[in-house]
Amino acid sequence: MRWLVDGMNVIGTRPDKWWKDRDAAMLKLVDQLERWAAEEGEDVVVVFERQPSPPIRSTVIDVRHAPKPKANAGDDEIVRLLKADAQPQAIRVVTSDRGLSERAYAHGATVEGADSFRSRIESI
Repeated sequence: MRWLVDGMNVIGTRPDKWWKDRDAAMLKLVDQLERWAAEEGEDVVVVFERQPSPPIRSTVIDVRHAPKPKANAGDDEIVRLLKADAQPQAIRVVTSDRGLSERAYAHGATVEGADSFRSRIESI
């Protein structure tokens, strides 16, 4: 299974004051995703709506961001990645955003809710 993760949507599933330091929240999510992907052998791309500062690098997962920060920019980048993929049916998009879910389904991907996915990665 390949995963496309709506990063801010997953971060937003917990009211842990992530909004006070979005960059730290992004770094924490990437750390969790790295541990989970390494443990489970999963192929993960996380997409943020803007580049964190400083940029986050990983040798375990692919960390991406939308080219221009704006409303739904992360969603648009996820859909762009789905469109560019030769096998979108092999991808699971992680989001609880209804609009993004519908767009992902339209391209043949499956969808997992952000809250259940966060529980999955926190169990490692």
